[in-house]
Amino acid sequence: MMNVERVRSSFPILSKKINGSTLVYFDNSATTHKPVQVIDSVSQFYCQWNSNIHRGIHYLSEKATEMYESSRESVREFIGAENSSEIIFTRGTTEAINMVATCFGAVNVSEGDEIIISEMEHHSNLVPWQVLCKQKKATLKVIPITDNGILRADLLLSLITQKTKLIAITMVSNVLGTVNPVNAIIKTAHSFNIPVVLDAAQCIQHTKIDVKELDCDFVAFSGHKMYAQTGIGVLYGKKKWLDTISAYQYGGGMISSVDLFSTEFCSPPNKFEAGTPNISGALSLKAAIDFLNDIGLNSIEQHEKNLMEYATQKLMELEHITIYGPQTNRTGALSFNIDGISSYDVAALLDRMAIAVRSGTHCAQPLMKRLGIKNCIRASFALYNTNQEIDLFIQGIKRVLNLLT
Repeated sequence: MMNVERVRSSFPILSKKINGSTLVYFDNSATTHKPVQVIDSVSQFYCQWNSNIHRGIHYLSEKATEMYESSRESVREFIGAENSSEIIFTRGTTEAINMVATCFGAVNVSEGDEIIISEMEHHSNLVPWQVLCKQKKATLKVIPITDNGILRADLLLSLITQKTKLIAITMVSNVLGTVNPVNAIIKTAHSFNIPVVLDAAQCIQHTKIDVKELDCDFVAFSGHKMYAQTGIGVLYGKKKWLDTISAYQYGGGMISSVDLFSTEFCSPPNKFEAGTPNISGALSLKAAIDFLNDIGLNSIEQHEKNLMEYATQKLMELEHITIYGPQTNRTGALSFNIDGISSYDVAALLDRMAIAVRSGTHCAQPLMKRLGIKNCIRASFALYNTNQEIDLFIQGIKRVLNLLT
C-alpha cells in the first residue's frame, strides 16, 4: 500500500497556504505538482552540468549528452519500447501529435483519404487532423460516444474503408476520465493495416503503458502531467514509421551532411529533434520516472482508483449535481455541474477556500456540445491526493450550494 503522507512530503507546494487554508489541489489533469527530486534535477543540471549536447567534445558537453541520452533510455524502459531511437523528445503532447500529423500526413495522406478520431478528443488530438484533412482534401471521421461518455467502439468497423489512413484516439478522456478500449481498437485497425496514434496525456501518469504489448504505432504524452517540468514531452514511434516519414523541423542537430543545395538527415531520433532541445526538461522527466517507479505504478493506480470511487460516491450524495461520464472504468478526471450555477462561479468560490479545480470547456468544445453543456467543473486527482482532501472539497461544494441555491 502506498504511504501517501510520505509521498506528499516530497511536494513542497502542497504545504502552501492560500487564503489562510492549506492548498487542496484537484487540477492535476492540467498539470501536476513537482516533487523535490524533479526540482533538484533541474537545479543540479544548471549548477553543475549546463552545456549544449551532442556536438561539443569538452567535458561538460559530453556529460550533458550522456545525461540527456540516459533520460531517453529511461523513457524507453518506462513505456517498454524496443529501442531508444523510437523515443523523440518534444515540447509536449500537442507538439508530438502535430509532428505525426505533419510528418506522417506529408507522405501518407492524399486527397480522398480518411482519418478517424473520436468525439471525446482534446483539441490537441483534433485540430491537427482537421488542418491536415483540409490541406490534403481528406475526410475526418468521428467515432461517437454514448450519452454517458462511453466510446462507441462497436461502430469503428463501419467507419473504416479502404481510404482510411490512420486512427488517432485518446487513451483516457481529459474531461470524463473514460478509459477507452485501445487494445481492441489497435487490433481492429491493424487487421486493415491502419496505424494508430494514442494520445496518452491523461493516461501515462495513472497506469502502466507498454507500447510493445499494445502494438501501437505512435504514442504522445507530456512530462508536466506526470510530475516533470513543463516544456518536455515524448513521441514514441515505431521504427518502421520514423524511418519513412519526413522530418518535422530543419536546422542544426538533425543533419548528417549539408552542401549549399542539398542535405542528408540523421536517423531517428535526431532527425526529429532540430535545434537545441530542452535538456533540463529531459532530465526532469527521468527524475519523474524514477520517482514513479520508486512508488510503483500498481500502487498509484489502486490509490487513484480509490480516490475516484470515494469522490464519485460523495458527490452523488449531494442534490443538484450532474456528473458526466461513466461511473466505472474511469481514471483521473471527475467532471460535473451544479444545477443553475455557472461552473466559473463554483471554481471561484472553491478557490477562496484554497480548493483548486478547473472550470470551462477543458479544450474539448465538441465534447461539451455532445454533452449538451457549455462548460463544466473538473476535479482531477493525482497520487498525492487524499480522502481527507475530498472531504474538504465536498464541504466546499456544500457551502457553494448553500450560498447559491
